[in-house]
Amino acid sequence: MAHLFNRNVLLGVSGGIAAYKSAELVRQLQELGANVRVIMTRGAQEFITPLTLQALSSNPVHTELLDEYAEMGMGHIELARWADLLLIAPATADLIARLSTGRADDLLSTVALATAAPLMLAPAMNQQMWKDPATTANIGTLSVRGARIIGPAAGQQACGDVGLGRMEEPSTIAGAAASLFENSQLAGKRIMITAGPTREALDPVRYISNNSSGKMGYALAAAAVDAGAITTLVSGPVALAPPDRIRFLSVQSAEQMLQQCIELLPECDIFIGCAAVADYRPAKVENQKIKKAQNEMTLQLVRNPDIVSAVAANKYRPYTVGFAAETNNVVAYARDKMQRKGLDMMVANDVSNQTIGFNSDNNAVTVLWRDGEKILELASKASIAQHIVHLIAHQTRKNN
Repeated sequence: MAHLFNRNVLLGVSGGIAAYKSAELVRQLQELGANVRVIMTRGAQEFITPLTLQALSSNPVHTELLDEYAEMGMGHIELARWADLLLIAPATADLIARLSTGRADDLLSTVALATAAPLMLAPAMNQQMWKDPATTANIGTLSVRGARIIGPAAGQQACGDVGLGRMEEPSTIAGAAASLFENSQLAGKRIMITAGPTREALDPVRYISNNSSGKMGYALAAAAVDAGAITTLVSGPVALAPPDRIRFLSVQSAEQMLQQCIELLPECDIFIGCAAVADYRPAKVENQKIKKAQNEMTLQLVRNPDIVSAVAANKYRPYTVGFAAETNNVVAYARDKMQRKGLDMMVANDVSNQTIGFNSDNNAVTVLWRDGEKILELASKASIAQHIVHLIAHQTRKNN
């Protein structure tokens, strides 16, 4: 089923009577999972109020090109970058004419020039205006440039005429928008991913940690979003920017990570434990900085909780995927861990190989499940993440 999960749809509304249908179109887009923002022309505001579309979209409606409060007056650029799709519905004959000639004399036409996102138009006008050679030529020009045209439909028009020119129904337009985005492997699934190292405090300034960069977990989060999943990333401290369109939760210690994960399990369908969680933590955390000892210092350590095992044993157990970082007998140790911990899938990688270690941009793994395995040869972590997400999607569908 086509969807718009994690997609940003910028809806342009121009000044025609069909603007009243834009309210329903916002709802239809949201039901397919889209994040919706709205641009209205001055003419559109004569038919439907910005407040209506603001209330429905849960976002401010944009109306002015020169808005000093929008990104220091460059709001059109911010909107252009945000959009995955610019959908204009209704698209009047006047707006179509201006777009075909490359005009940029209001916010909507300027964003249309400034965005790299696909353009979709839902024309709406009098049947004679639609048949006019000028409109035909303008539509042809925009189509050659890559614009998608949806409609118009035939029927009774507000002026009393009958013929082609009515704006297509909102459900049809929303479906056409969703069809532009093909990846729906995990549409609507709720995925939680842990990433990065944990830090186990010794005192206010020192801690025990490891070399995990978080790159694999962050790549998995980006791949899950691209597959349509509603994605939560629970991350230890790393020097990476979170991927777009995720719920991001930052933690420090293993106990904090466990607490955050268990709290979110009731709203989780798939769990991927990619974090390099410290096996041990200091038995006691000093309130003051520990002073340097003369010769040596002894630390007492206690075991940290095993997060992926706790998730697999929880009453809200999701489909559970673990990672095994090994230095020898990689596949054998990983399969044993998968069975002991009651996991559905295990991703094994050899961290003794410096070319695919913690801080590398590349990886090579073996993905194991109960009745099979697949070797993923050396590739970028982004590519490996996409393959892992594909395997998870396949296995979860097979198990349902």
